[in-house]
Amino acid sequence: MKSFFIRLTILVVSIHSCQLISAQNKTGKAPGSLSGNIFEKKTSAPLPKATIYIPDLQTGTVADDSGHYSFKTLPQGTYLVEVRYIGYKAQTRNITVNGAIRKQDFALTDEVVEEGTVVITGTSKATQIKRSPVPIVAVSHTYLTTNLSSNIIDAIAKVPGVSALTTGPNVSKPFIRGLGYNRILTLFDGVRQEGQQWGDEHGIEVDQYGVDRIEVIKGPASLSYGSDALAGVVNLIPTPQPQDGKIKGEVQAEYQTNNGMFGGTAMLSGNRNGFEWMGRVSHKEATNYRNKIDGRVFNTGFKETDATIAMGLHGKWGYTHLNLSMFDDLQEIPDGSRDSVTGKFTKQITEDDLYRPIVSDDELKSYAITPLHQHVQHYRGYLNNNFILGNNGRLGVNLAFQRSVRREFNHPEAPYQDVAGLYLQMNTYSYDVKYYLPEIDGWNFTTGVNGMFQQNDVTKGTEFIIPSYHQFDIGPFALIKKTFNRLDIAGGVRYDSRSFNNSALYTGTDPVSGFEKPVHGADTVGADNPFYNYKHTFTGFSGSVGATYKVSEKFALKGNISRGYRAPNISEISANGVHPGTNIYQVGNNQFKPEFSLQEDLGLSYTSKYVIINFSVFNNTISNYIFNQKLAATNGGDSLLNGNTVYKFQQGKANLYGGELSVDFHPIKPLHFENSVSVVYADNKNVSGAMKTDSNRYLPFVPPLHGISELRYDFDGKAHHIVDGFAKVQLAYYAKQNRVYLTDNTESATPGYTLVNAGVGAGFTNKKGRTLFNVYLMANNIFDVAYWDHLNRLKYFLYSDADTNPNHGIHNMGRNFSFKVNVPLEWKD
Repeated sequence: MKSFFIRLTILVVSIHSCQLISAQNKTGKAPGSLSGNIFEKKTSAPLPKATIYIPDLQTGTVADDSGHYSFKTLPQGTYLVEVRYIGYKAQTRNITVNGAIRKQDFALTDEVVEEGTVVITGTSKATQIKRSPVPIVAVSHTYLTTNLSSNIIDAIAKVPGVSALTTGPNVSKPFIRGLGYNRILTLFDGVRQEGQQWGDEHGIEVDQYGVDRIEVIKGPASLSYGSDALAGVVNLIPTPQPQDGKIKGEVQAEYQTNNGMFGGTAMLSGNRNGFEWMGRVSHKEATNYRNKIDGRVFNTGFKETDATIAMGLHGKWGYTHLNLSMFDDLQEIPDGSRDSVTGKFTKQITEDDLYRPIVSDDELKSYAITPLHQHVQHYRGYLNNNFILGNNGRLGVNLAFQRSVRREFNHPEAPYQDVAGLYLQMNTYSYDVKYYLPEIDGWNFTTGVNGMFQQNDVTKGTEFIIPSYHQFDIGPFALIKKTFNRLDIAGGVRYDSRSFNNSALYTGTDPVSGFEKPVHGADTVGADNPFYNYKHTFTGFSGSVGATYKVSEKFALKGNISRGYRAPNISEISANGVHPGTNIYQVGNNQFKPEFSLQEDLGLSYTSKYVIINFSVFNNTISNYIFNQKLAATNGGDSLLNGNTVYKFQQGKANLYGGELSVDFHPIKPLHFENSVSVVYADNKNVSGAMKTDSNRYLPFVPPLHGISELRYDFDGKAHHIVDGFAKVQLAYYAKQNRVYLTDNTESATPGYTLVNAGVGAGFTNKKGRTLFNVYLMANNIFDVAYWDHLNRLKYFLYSDADTNPNHGIHNMGRNFSFKVNVPLEWKD
């Protein structure tokens, strides 16, 4: 019934849009043009190669040598235009295009402080960060390029309020203000990323080289995106298309010393008369990483290959973009087992696992993928459409298909015969339809509906932790925004419904392989029955309201109240088995209710010629909060089932609160002293009175107080053909985390530590000023500190199941240097 309803809704919206387009065409109104000059305010000197971008139209251009720019055909409407030039204060301006020839000049000032970045995530239209009441941060391409990371989520782990749960160097899951997993929705170009997010060691299936910038919402974003955005959103935005008449590309190579990681990417794109195209191929691989305590950590190597093809059309009617991508990753699975005498890593070589030989030095240095590994394949295709309806606004229609295939090989004697312990095949069809009404007296109103249909098949494996299932999501919503001179207000409401069905599963022993397999019909008599048929519909309201007030040109205040919603995931509802590679027997609970959060945010910003201060605090109360707890046996030890530690999901009430502070000093233009600190406290409100103890008063896996201080000097030596140069040193401080969930040894306290990082880089030009290549040399953990990140899962991988010494847990990566070369390519078409 709901499937019929959503199809009918899309059909009605489509018919309505066609009528509006037809009405527009009958008016005969021509598209408008926009042109002008970009120059330095004091001297009136032109600023060649300044960039001009219109986010809502996803189109931009570059000023010529005389500082002149032009858009020949723009749809009618009012758009936020962003102008940038390196070393100058960016400008944004709302400009109305009405079919006439519009002239608009931009005079940029040579100032240290930049104006607020424009963002598109979770808003009714492109908005400056400083004018958005929702707490949001933008991570630029420059930041991603000039910081050392091993995957795209690791790249933002130093952003205030953001952390990463890791299982080795290539598996990271985003955490925002102490919350992660299915509470964080990851998007790629606005399309929800759907893999197997419920798994501890399941990373984000995205090519890090194909991400140009990132926008992070720190707080409930269910209003725009539905379930799984209860704690925030990470929107990975791909490389933009070049301006009309250009062919651009890049070739990049990098090498990291710690795990011998070498990677690279090659991209080429073009734009001619509104037809856009792009192709990219990337690859990276590494052997086992190392630190000074554990040496090389066995089974942490990987090989990843990615490819993307995209094409699109731009015109006076709007734009349409088609993107097709492939992600293929061979990821080794560590188990942490070590010899009790020598401390060296051992490996499983037989199914019964009665004897484990010590891993040789040659194996530890090898790039060959071992028999125990994951093979993760993710395919994505999406169509992003934006139809201009003239005086009737515009219509956005985004449709996507994703296929996720995850195989986890944990049978050492039959790894290459397609005998996977966990074998998951998931297909997701997602839709997002938005109607942007025309602006009236500064009021912006958007209404729409989005959701997905998802099927997950688990029956090809030999071990079953979750059942096969299918679900359908639908969520209509409305957003509103209004600017009153210095005051901006924004808000909206949404209603979500998820119809969830998981299937019964009977298992028996395969007489040929000896492994478990699904059975049907008469074979179910006397067979194991780990999963039963289960149907449920989860529903909930979400919404937000907030305001930003510009007290003066330097000082602004903002506040927001938002309610988030999240339906329980498949693991939390139905898990009943051992997850390969973890030695954990996981138990779910089909009586769970949806989670609801209520978060209050307050923030202030101060911007002067020499300093920028941003301060924000939040309070987040979550009802029906779901968390994982280790079960205890009656004798007081760990509860074990077939030799595996038993964990069970619990549900209660939680309260998280804290904030972020950043203070950036710019005493002179090229010198930057940037500082930030983040803190989040998380209390378990499900216990009170005499039941509350130091062991259960906190929530598990919450990052400690931490801060970053970076001193950076930017330089140019154009006479020596050097541009965009920088040299920096960074101090990363993490306090001890002793506010932990100790009940039944679910987690343990983590000592504090301090890391020193550094980097230097620059571009080198030819005589005409064209950049030939960029070179970057960066280093993390220069003094080779041995430490545990509190969200490092390998911290709990001890020598054996009988080992109780927490100091035997595996440490994070040691000293790591990176050398990267990027060669930009550009031609006129």
